[in-house]
Amino acid sequence: MSLTRRQVTSAALAAVPLVGRGPERSRRTLYIAGDSTAARKTADEAPETGWGMALPFFLRKDITVSNQAVNGRSSKSFVDEGRLDAILATIRPHDLLLVQFAHNDEKSTDPTRYTEPWTTFQEYLRMYIDGARAHGARPVLATPVERRRFDADGNAVPTHGDYPAAMRALAEQEHVALLDIEALSLALWQSLGVEATKTYFNWTATEQDNTHFNPPGAIAVARLVAQELLRTRVLARHDVIRLHKDIPTSWITWPPA
Repeated sequence: MSLTRRQVTSAALAAVPLVGRGPERSRRTLYIAGDSTAARKTADEAPETGWGMALPFFLRKDITVSNQAVNGRSSKSFVDEGRLDAILATIRPHDLLLVQFAHNDEKSTDPTRYTEPWTTFQEYLRMYIDGARAHGARPVLATPVERRRFDADGNAVPTHGDYPAAMRALAEQEHVALLDIEALSLALWQSLGVEATKTYFNWTATEQDNTHFNPPGAIAVARLVAQELLRTRVLARHDVIRLHKDIPTSWITWPPA
């Protein structure tokens, strides 16, 4: 018995896998390229906590966070050490590459890390943008989280010079989503005030660290990141969870050194 053309067409379509369906299509990885403010810390560094350690608490389980941020890196040294290449070797279409640098780019006495805001900083950031796009992934820029610094009148003071402005300008030029964590964190520190902010930073009996976070600080900054991912429509509403819920600091864990 011969088949009609319609039957043949229907059989052929049935044999073709459906692209974009099933659990594999919905899974994505969010890679973080950044410095010590985001990096994963080990047990010998506790209670210091990178905000990237807390970000998974605000995302659904089908979005995996691959925190590749490393202490002491700048946009330049991260690339020069091959760390961006390592991410691009595994990143897949529809994944996200979240990039936050500036703290170490600012170190003008260190040629291995220093970049100039309006030239080399932007040039290196373009490598992350172009690399992600070449692999079908989405680049996302995040301005650097602010340090804890107040003036004599109790006003939170910005510390990153032109780097946030240079990143904002580049994001506009390249049509890249921008998470303005610098502005949001500065406003948060201002609202908390001089004394309360100490409970968010890595202040211990032996250390007064105004750059790195403890668990409450890391959770607070990760919440800002998640809110911005939603606001910029990088993630959909169903991708983000617990935005307005307390996150127990006991959820933070540090792997062995």
